[in-house]
Amino acid sequence: MPTITTNDLKNGMHLDLDGDLVQVMAFQHVKPGKGGAFVRSTLKNVRTGSTVDRTFRAGEKVERAMIDKRDMQYLYKDGTDFVFMDTETYDQRNVPPATLGDAADYLIEGRSANVLLYGEEIVGTDLPPSVELAIAQTEPGVQGDRSSGGTKPATLETGKAIQVPLFVNIGDVVKVDTRSGDYLSRV
Repeated sequence: MPTITTNDLKNGMHLDLDGDLVQVMAFQHVKPGKGGAFVRSTLKNVRTGSTVDRTFRAGEKVERAMIDKRDMQYLYKDGTDFVFMDTETYDQRNVPPATLGDAADYLIEGRSANVLLYGEEIVGTDLPPSVELAIAQTEPGVQGDRSSGGTKPATLETGKAIQVPLFVNIGDVVKVDTRSGDYLSRV
């Protein structure tokens, strides 16, 4: 595994620290008036989902984890696990929902996803910034002043609940931001 210094940290980077696979969520280089510079970071344990704040000396060496991206097709849900198929080898792999995190709210059977692999272990998915999903359930919009920007609750085909404008109806396909879960537009 390549060794990097804490000066090279970037958000989203994966590190191998003390035998744990962690992802850099935030970092800040600090140069106090007295003493040496240091790097304050927030790290998320990829396997457990817990976050921890950790301070490193500036220039301290850390192990960068090599994460491979592989295109896999999401097939179906088996109990609580999600089943993915490798599109090259046709091997099927069960993935627990904790590994996928919020990405599970945007997966549709039959669609492909970029899966993150650490060795042969699936550690997450790399979602696009937005996805297009159909509205499965919502109340009819109220007639009247629609320029006020009112919203109503709606359920997507994946089961995720979001807020949508009043003019959106059941069956409409909407674009949703995968980072925040917000409605972007009607497709």
